[in-house]
Amino acid sequence: MTPSLLVLVGAVGWQHPAWRNGFYPDGLPDDWMLSYYNTQFQTVYLPASVWQAASKTSWAQWLDDTHAAFYFVLEPAGAASAKPAQARVLLATQAWEARHIWWLDETPDLRLLAQRIAQQAATGEPLFVLSRSGNLGLLEQANTLRQIMGY
Repeated sequence: MTPSLLVLVGAVGWQHPAWRNGFYPDGLPDDWMLSYYNTQFQTVYLPASVWQAASKTSWAQWLDDTHAAFYFVLEPAGAASAKPAQARVLLATQAWEARHIWWLDETPDLRLLAQRIAQQAATGEPLFVLSRSGNLGLLEQANTLRQIMGY
C-alpha cells in the first residue's frame, strides 16, 4: 500500500442521513453519493457488516465511482471473510489501526492531530483521519489542517 497522500480524511460510511441537508447537493440520487463524497474526502471506513454484504458488482461500482487515490478501509471480520483483492482496499487489523488511524471523534484536538501527522510523516506511512459520527465540522477542520500542513 502506497497512498499518494500522506494524510487521508474520511468517515465511517458515506450515507449519513444528516448529510442530506447540507453536505450533499439537493436532489442528489443515492447512487451518486459515493462519487460526490470522494470529491471531498480521500477515504471511507466500512463496517464489516457493510463490506461483507456488498456484491462483486457493488464493489466494482464503488471502485469505479472513486478516483485512483481514494481508499476503502475495512473493519476486520471473521476469518472466512475475504476482502476484495484491490490495492485501494485495506483491512484495518488491530495492529494496522494502531499505526495508521486517528479517530477524530475520540481526540478532536487539532494540535494533537498536527503532532501525530508530523510523527507519521517521519515514517513515510499514511495516516487515516476518520470520524465515526460523520461530524462534518471536524472533518472539514481535519481536511483544512491536512492542506495547511502540505499533505
